[in-house]
Amino acid sequence: MNYKTLAMIILTVIFLYNLLLKVIRWRSAKNPVPVNVADVYDRETYRTWRNYNAEKSRLSMLSGAVAFLLDILLIGFNIYALFAAGFPNTPFLRLFAVMLLSALSGVFILPFEYHDTMVIEEKYGFNRSTEKTFWLDQLKSFLIGLILMTGMAALLMVIHQALGDWMILVFAAAMTLIALGISFLYPFLSRVFNKFTPLEDGELKEKLSGLLEKHGYKVRAIQIMDASRRSTKSNAYFTGFGKMKTIVLYDTLVQSMTTEEICAVFAHEMGHGLHKDTLKNAILSFVQMLVLGMLAWLTLRSPEIFTFFGFDQTNYGFALLLITTVEFALISPLFGLVANAVSRRAEYRADAQAVDEGYADELVSGLKKLAKANFSELAPSPLLVKLEYSHPTLSQRITAIEKRKAEKTQKE
Repeated sequence: MNYKTLAMIILTVIFLYNLLLKVIRWRSAKNPVPVNVADVYDRETYRTWRNYNAEKSRLSMLSGAVAFLLDILLIGFNIYALFAAGFPNTPFLRLFAVMLLSALSGVFILPFEYHDTMVIEEKYGFNRSTEKTFWLDQLKSFLIGLILMTGMAALLMVIHQALGDWMILVFAAAMTLIALGISFLYPFLSRVFNKFTPLEDGELKEKLSGLLEKHGYKVRAIQIMDASRRSTKSNAYFTGFGKMKTIVLYDTLVQSMTTEEICAVFAHEMGHGLHKDTLKNAILSFVQMLVLGMLAWLTLRSPEIFTFFGFDQTNYGFALLLITTVEFALISPLFGLVANAVSRRAEYRADAQAVDEGYADELVSGLKKLAKANFSELAPSPLLVKLEYSHPTLSQRITAIEKRKAEKTQKE
């Protein structure tokens, strides 16, 4: 079997699948808007959204095509192996060479990211990044990505050389711990890109603290993130393991919502914690990591695979690329289908928590403001929702919120 030909066929299938999803998303703009969200955009704003969606979709299709052709060229002409051959012949430096070239190949996608942020987002009033901020963000992302990918490839090498065929479970556990570690370090990594300031004392701080403390959480801090440096889009989240939590609010959220709406949005986030959704996601993640471990075992126990790509021996950096961007990418839509279904159910539960806290109307108005601020799609294709959406549509969420509110009223 010619593994290079097989890899290129798989990459083509993945590209065509993703292109299909992008076409479905683009065509969804013509779908009729559900009545319960018809007030999110006025007629002129909705026309603007359709233009915005069309421009973003076209750019995404073009950038995806360029990325696909780049992958085909790098693999088809053994460029990874040729580049690695210029480094000293040690396993670590050769794997680092592959990771470096993979990261550098992102330079070809930079013009599309620049156009997306500095042209399209700017044109429609979302972008607040300066040229300096944009390029600094790209440099930071490049360095962080290179360090993480090199670290994972080195970990794969160490575990395989130490354990051989017994590596599957250990590699899966290590990758899961890395994912959890990244989640734990996310608040610190965020500081590489953003500034955080404590929320001033007042009604909002008291209500948010009271909301969490009511359910046994302890609030480490409530911080405002300067998201407006880059965009007008809004969000909120809370981080931390166990009962000690840090609340993070985008400054755009604080500026655009009432105190009650912010509490409603955060009651939803708290619902995820109460239902242990993070733990459930970690279990799903571990299952995915087990599959990655199996793929790593299958790949590394067949060293002849690497000769098809120009290497004279096993290269752990290239092995990681094969595992993640070819092998696992082929089956990831199946995992996505399950994970997204689980996630959408979790979102309904979290919304129900906000309703139970007495914030039904405020959650609806807050979600509508978020949808408008983030220029969200109001009528995506049902197929697209099942395949890609980790959240129910806004219309579906409002329907469920109103049903929960009616049930709550009847019980009272």
